[in-house]
Amino acid sequence: MGEKIRLGISTCLLGQNVRFDGGHKLDPFITDTLGQYVEYVPVCPEVECGFGIPREPFRLVGDAENPRLVTTRTNVDHTDRMVQWAAKRVQELEKEDLCGYIFKSGSPSSGMERVKVYDRNGVPAKVGVGIFARAFMEHFPLLPVEEEGRLHDPKLRENFIERIFTLKRWRETVARKQSMGTLVDFHTRHKLLVLSHSPEAYRAMGKLVAGGKQIPLRPLYEKYQALLMQALQLRTTAKKNANVLQHMLGYFKDRLSPDEKQEMLGIIDQYRQGLFPLIVPLTLMNHYVRKYDQPYLGEQYYLNPHPIELQLRNHV
Repeated sequence: MGEKIRLGISTCLLGQNVRFDGGHKLDPFITDTLGQYVEYVPVCPEVECGFGIPREPFRLVGDAENPRLVTTRTNVDHTDRMVQWAAKRVQELEKEDLCGYIFKSGSPSSGMERVKVYDRNGVPAKVGVGIFARAFMEHFPLLPVEEEGRLHDPKLRENFIERIFTLKRWRETVARKQSMGTLVDFHTRHKLLVLSHSPEAYRAMGKLVAGGKQIPLRPLYEKYQALLMQALQLRTTAKKNANVLQHMLGYFKDRLSPDEKQEMLGIIDQYRQGLFPLIVPLTLMNHYVRKYDQPYLGEQYYLNPHPIELQLRNHV
């Protein structure tokens, strides 16, 4: 890749003292590990909307689908002010070429899900979405989004980072040249990655590309991008990964010795049972790809969808 991946992020997660109490919520994984590959575009809705530091905290009240943003002690309603600012801010973010966003969990402005919404009796239920987060996700429905808390789950972390790296590759492909041949090349390299998320999407995307000459190029690319991001949002499972690994094994049917084949099948089965993380069968598969110089598999991003230094597949 060329330039770093650009991600929007809640400012407090970078260690800046912008929270209602004048503090921050620095996340070392986000800044020190992922930050090696990412350029962040920080956004603090409450500060950018004109509220000071420190400030009276907010909470969501009323209907979960259309809550009001109200101060906790003085009960002042600032919903319209925040909604108007959010509508303007998401339009400004169109210029930032974002490949995703990391929200602050639980925030009445930036929480992606399960934000507390208080009913008329002051009883909270974790059923809400932050005012700005909702505006962002509605405006950018295909962009990968996550919360910093959910990124501590290895499977959610791997899924999110895989999606942002794939979207970055797609953006770079589109920027270089838009042609049928370019699309076929991108799709070919990402086939097994898509298959690990959704066999149905794998078939639908293959059908779309196969009939691509019947569709004008721009809508074809738009449809393909939508299918790609929707497919990758679906989580992989040990079963789906094992099926992909067995599919890959078929490319070596005339090359592997009986012992090598049995070893690979045994490791795939043990991975399926949860005895090994995904990195174990993938390491052996990569070894066979290099040893037997398998060109098709050597181009598959499924084997290396993100930098190995992130160690994401060591825990899934």
